[in-house]
Amino acid sequence: MSDWSELDAFLETDPADVGCDEAMRILHVYVELVVSGEDAAARYPGVASHLRQCGPCGEDFEGLLALVTDPPPEGVGRRLRKKLRGGR
Repeated sequence: MSDWSELDAFLETDPADVGCDEAMRILHVYVELVVSGEDAAARYPGVASHLRQCGPCGEDFEGLLALVTDPPPEGVGRRLRKKLRGGR
């Protein structure tokens, strides 16, 4: 017996879904619209559809939204940037 879950997921994909590349290209714009109280899903329905369907992109959206709405304490961002650049 074969596993049909991947086929089921494919058949349930919204044709308006823009895909990962396009969703990530404008994710920052989408987040800013959400934060400002605008209807981001109405303006970018393909992105909204993708974020509902794609777990990793949905997680990126939630993470960026959290970062924008509840920024880290002063100095954390600076230390993180330094660490990412290879500094100590």
